[in-house]
Amino acid sequence: MTGTPPTEQADLPQDLVGIGIGPFNLSLAALAHGVPGGLAACFYDQQPAFRWHPGLLIEGATLQVPFLADLVTLADPASRWTFLNHLRSRDRLFPFYFAERFHIQRAEYDAYCRWVADNLPGLHFGHQVDAVRWNAERRLFEVDFTQLDADGEAEALGRTYTRNIALGVGTEPLVPEPLRPLADAPSAPVIHSADYLEHRDRLLAAAHVTVIGSGQSGAEVFLDLLRARPAGAEKLHWLARTEAFAPMEYSKLGLEHFTPDYTHYFHGLPEQTRCDLVPRQWQLHKGIDADTIAAIHDELYRRSLHGGWPDAVLTPGVTVRTAGRVAGTKVELHLEHTQQGTRSRLTTDAVVLATGYRERPLASLLAGLDPYMRRDSAGRHLVDAEFRLRLHPAVTGSVYVQNAERHTHGVGAPDLGLAAWRSASILNTLTGKEPYPLPRRTAFTTFGLERREAPGIPHQAPALTPLETEV
Repeated sequence: MTGTPPTEQADLPQDLVGIGIGPFNLSLAALAHGVPGGLAACFYDQQPAFRWHPGLLIEGATLQVPFLADLVTLADPASRWTFLNHLRSRDRLFPFYFAERFHIQRAEYDAYCRWVADNLPGLHFGHQVDAVRWNAERRLFEVDFTQLDADGEAEALGRTYTRNIALGVGTEPLVPEPLRPLADAPSAPVIHSADYLEHRDRLLAAAHVTVIGSGQSGAEVFLDLLRARPAGAEKLHWLARTEAFAPMEYSKLGLEHFTPDYTHYFHGLPEQTRCDLVPRQWQLHKGIDADTIAAIHDELYRRSLHGGWPDAVLTPGVTVRTAGRVAGTKVELHLEHTQQGTRSRLTTDAVVLATGYRERPLASLLAGLDPYMRRDSAGRHLVDAEFRLRLHPAVTGSVYVQNAERHTHGVGAPDLGLAAWRSASILNTLTGKEPYPLPRRTAFTTFGLERREAPGIPHQAPALTPLETEV
């Protein structure tokens, strides 16, 4: 849905304005639509339509979460916006039933989200939010936006007033510093995996391709290139900083790190403990799923059946020190092997950076709120247990964040499986009611000796005998 809010309502304050319409704010919009009694809410995104990682919708690539981790089911399975209702609207329930797929393809998830975005009211694509301010006199937030035309050019300016804001501006591709000048140059064959499909034909035509990054995206790109290149002449390198091309932690108890129970526990830890913990948990969210690892090995093995080895080099434990262009169109990577302490050079015709994403900076967008912001010792915004930025008490409205709180809420922040629960938590807090009753307990694991509970939800924990401290 596109367009500006009706003129006659322009000065009426909204209960909620969402900035950004990715899966997380789309989840919030879908659940907000079902709040009893109604909620005045609108959501803005500068894109002309919903887009979810279009460069990585590789054929056959699947989500790393089950289909139940859609926009709403884990908070409201009776919602009209469930994935199963999407299938029903397309007469695909029985095919899905017989397909017996717990993990759906990325392209199918994207189609589901676009179905929601096309039918849900209150979504305004082609609207770029420029600034957010607190209007002390009206005790409301001011949200200034620019309406864009089909070519992305400014068409009109507007302003919305709201009691609350939800930031869901998403992430942006992370390009390592040594490769940034090459990635920024349009003629250089260095692209981020986020743009892979757009450049796929060019990469397939390259004589030699190097993939950098050991996560799921790197594995999927490497597998797709491997399958498309001739046996014996693959000419592929796959490099990674990690010590191994490691599987993602997918044991049932390991997955309990993506439960509300763990989120509450993590939020209650000291700041320095949280900072130290997140990097150590990389295999929870930066590993490769076992099926993809198996598919890569199967493809490599198949190419060795008639003798010889495929022309593909897979090397973990390698960092890129510097990079530059040679011979006009080639790229030279200066590498260092961490364990061996050795250095080498690799010349390649194209580079795919599967180097992940980072939270999109909020400083510019929230510059008008900066005097009210509360920050931690590292200068990051503080986020309370209810996903609200900690602001000066003079600001009576709330600014909620989605996927910008890993430093306060842990590895589950970017996980699709917690989207519906977080959206429901936000709406429960925002309305001061409980339109979406949430579970009291979500994990068999008890994280810590004292259970960290959701605000307002008591829990009868097993009795523990306190230890006496010797004086």
